Amino acid sequence: MAESPQAKRKREEEGEKNGGTAAQGGAAAAFALSDLRVRRVLRESARDKIVFLHAEKIGLSGEGTDAVVILEKTPFQEEKIPDLLKKPMNTELQMQNDIYCTFYLSPPPELSEIKATVVYPATEKHIQKYLRQEVHLIRETWEDYKDITLPFIQSQSFSIQWVYNILEKKAEADRIVHENPDPSNGFVLVPDLKWNQNQLDDLYLIALVHRRDIKSLRDLTAEHLPLLRNVLQEGKEAIGKRFGVPGSQLRIYLHYQPSYYHLHVHFTALGYDAPGSSVERAHLLADVIDNLAMDSTYYQKRALTFPLRADEPLFKKFQEAGKV
Repeated sequence: MAESPQAKRKREEEGEKNGGTAAQGGAAAAFALSDLRVRRVLRESARDKIVFLHAEKIGLSGEGTDAVVILEKTPFQEEKIPDLLKKPMNTELQMQNDIYCTFYLSPPPELSEIKATVVYPATEKHIQKYLRQEVHLIRETWEDYKDITLPFIQSQSFSIQWVYNILEKKAEADRIVHENPDPSNGFVLVPDLKWNQNQLDDLYLIALVHRRDIKSLRDLTAEHLPLLRNVLQEGKEAIGKRFGVPGSQLRIYLHYQPSYYHLHVHFTALGYDAPGSSVERAHLLADVIDNLAMDSTYYQKRALTFPLRADEPLFKKFQEAGKV
């Protein structure tokens, strides 16, 4: 669950395309994809047209260093669709029946792009994160949070330096769409690395708050309403101005559990079935604001449901406590 997510968030998890692509950071930028050797397929999704690979880079000593490679077919770009049918390509008829027929096409490279995201060097946590696993729903009370989840978070060393690099403009400064610099009620809005910005169908941005003392939804109280309202209103306005997408066509939400423990808000196109946007993990920001306006300690009282994979250490903590 929560580790440096240069390839999963958003942002994640993170270079986005081409041979020299890599996760955020200097180590990964020093090699091309051709330097990597595939060891196994961790997981794939035919519906989402994405595959997660465990790879390794062989050094001069002959020893391999682990990497995770995420290959994802990019959505169609509307302006290129006419070329898809006009340009020469290999076409194979698979089936014809009455008015229906199916073809397999092999379009030229410029019309069949694949986005590659690399996590390098990858730890065992990164590899396990993308490995296919059973998933369980956890119902966490406030007491469970205090007794199980919070001690677990505090005992772990989850690096979020990449977040601070963005907030301090040491990285990705040219990608910032909007910033409110207020240290208490401000934030930075940047495109998520899962979005290549070539089309709006899968629009995905992340708002990272400047405050560093808010780990997740559980920490929020009425004190944070000015911050949350700024994120909601200014985020919608910035996306409308830059990309022409109105607020009524945006899904704006927080994750619980989050993939990293620095408060952030997801902005996705409403028609895009974004990872983690399902009901068991996503909490609409507008609803969060209303809940806190009614009761300042709302998220310190209510039980929260979230999914955990069977191999996650936090799941094992809930098992040991007899909560699963």
